[in-house]
Amino acid sequence: MNEADWKRLLRQIRQGYVVPVVGSQFLSSLGPTAGQPSFQQAVAAELLATYGLAAEPTALPEVFPVSQVVTRLRREAGATLQDLYTDVHDAIETVTARTEAALPAAMRQLVAITDFRLYVSTTADDLLARCLRQRTAVREVVHAPKLPTSEWQDLAPDWATRAGEVQLMYLFGKSRAAPVYAIHEEDILEYAHNVISRGSQVPLNFIGALQERSLLLLGCAFPDWLGRFFLRVTNTGRLAEKQKREWLVEAPGAPGSPDGLVGFLRSYSSETELLVESSPADFIAELHRRWLAEQPAAGAAVPAVADERRSRAVFFISYSRGADLQRADALCAALRAIGVAEHEIWLDRQAIEPGDNFRHQILDGIQGCRYFLPLLSAATNGREEGFVFREWRAANDRAMDMNRAFVVPLVVDDSFAPARYDAEPVRAWAHTDFGFAPGGVPDEATRGRLVALLRDARRAAG
Repeated sequence: MNEADWKRLLRQIRQGYVVPVVGSQFLSSLGPTAGQPSFQQAVAAELLATYGLAAEPTALPEVFPVSQVVTRLRREAGATLQDLYTDVHDAIETVTARTEAALPAAMRQLVAITDFRLYVSTTADDLLARCLRQRTAVREVVHAPKLPTSEWQDLAPDWATRAGEVQLMYLFGKSRAAPVYAIHEEDILEYAHNVISRGSQVPLNFIGALQERSLLLLGCAFPDWLGRFFLRVTNTGRLAEKQKREWLVEAPGAPGSPDGLVGFLRSYSSETELLVESSPADFIAELHRRWLAEQPAAGAAVPAVADERRSRAVFFISYSRGADLQRADALCAALRAIGVAEHEIWLDRQAIEPGDNFRHQILDGIQGCRYFLPLLSAATNGREEGFVFREWRAANDRAMDMNRAFVVPLVVDDSFAPARYDAEPVRAWAHTDFGFAPGGVPDEATRGRLVALLRDARRAAG
């Protein structure tokens, strides 16, 4: 891609018109060095071990290794399909538990691009959802014809206005100890047929959203027939006449991108750009670098621009930028004095209301922090409007689903009189213990409480 291509892609991403589609080859390696197995290879090796068969993960097929191992076990070990769904699920859970502590850099970089609001996974594991939850709330939509009706859901009509939440669809089901996800090629064919025939529990709203947006396909390694099907079903009209784009990113020489599909796309889908010069992981690393370069300057917020660090924030400091910036800075210094690391504090130091891009990042930060610290002052309480009130409402929404303390209001005026603060979002804190931090400096009791909360956060993080 040249500079103009990158610019066009980033412009569409910023405006919410690009959806990442994550495939089995996206996680090409589970470790920092070359030659380590992919996630799918590790799962396939774990599955073989269940039946007493040993195999080096890297010696297994690179494309759809689980499907190929399932076929082998049916032929050689007499395994039944009913048992294999449970066995594959157990293998996925085992490998996921080993992987989650050190999520691959490519996945962390992908989810750090906060302009993405919709995601599609073509694999049954929930590694992407786990990674996303480190920075925001995730609403999962599972396409599975046999999923119990009570568990089925589609893309909500108001998804685009839901702050601090992303939507993730599992195209071929999500791993369960039951036949409600695809584990072999015939399963995938059945799922494709279910979409074409508008069969059982097809997420039509989600597919409709995909039809309206460009797609960034990352290491999907689709075989010829499935690649053609997926591109056609995510477009409203003929591929030769479509009005949107796809970027198909595969590793150089990827066996899942046969000449038949490539030739077909070049002939009939000229708006599908084939990117095979580098691996999907390298592509995302470059995209992430360019995206970060367009974000607000590092000095505008603490911690600096890295979303990975923000997602681990213990304390989110929320304040009125026009009135309480100095008090927020004083509180930040007080937190550091009790041992809170810089990357564990989210503090937006902008003196003006944030722009649209950074607003999404702020709301995502509220979803990812451990504790929310709103600073209450007479000046803030007297304002008729301001983004700070949206922050407080977002925190209240999250608190409704929590079974622990989350919102910790701090009075930063010189006198402690919680009852004087009657802004609409503050009313939800009527039964909450307010802290006292005049000028942003916590008194002894409040300081002790913040130390206890920090200790609790460290204990919860293990």
